[in-house]
Amino acid sequence: MPLPLGHTAIGLALYEGATNRSAFEDWKTPLAAAVLANLPDIDVFLGLLWAWNGSAFHRGPTHSLLFALGAAFLYARAAHRWRGLPRIGCGAAFLLVASHVAADAALSSSGVSWFWPLATFFSQGSTGWGEVTRMALKSSPLDGVLAFAAALFLALRRGLLLWRTARVPAATRDERRR
Repeated sequence: MPLPLGHTAIGLALYEGATNRSAFEDWKTPLAAAVLANLPDIDVFLGLLWAWNGSAFHRGPTHSLLFALGAAFLYARAAHRWRGLPRIGCGAAFLLVASHVAADAALSSSGVSWFWPLATFFSQGSTGWGEVTRMALKSSPLDGVLAFAAALFLALRRGLLLWRTARVPAATRDERRR
């Protein structure tokens, strides 16, 4: 199962691929993308606070399409109202949150609650504060692979964009801007 680094890497690659904008224009955009890409795991902290068990609510409602839509809408509205937040549109924010759920569904054996409240799956077991902290701070080998794949994707994408720009004569580029 991907941990925070893996979810962030997937989210940043998806953000750049979907929006045709660099996620690294400023320091706020990758931070907001990382928060949105890891937002579904807020249920781990809610479980720890409520039941002293990080798995109590994990992979429930926060790992659903409905949560992704709601979180994306709320973020887009907040970014519209507060100038300090980077402008990530509702569609891109949805992709960031939903990428977490998709990665969990594809890369782990536990189910996710895609269609909550119609179907709900919770992870099994018990995870306390110590284990959750260790998992959040320590990356798994899968996270390293995901981060490498995302970095490779971003480098190839940027190289392709630079190559296309270099191939177009300057006069044509100026005409396109008009």
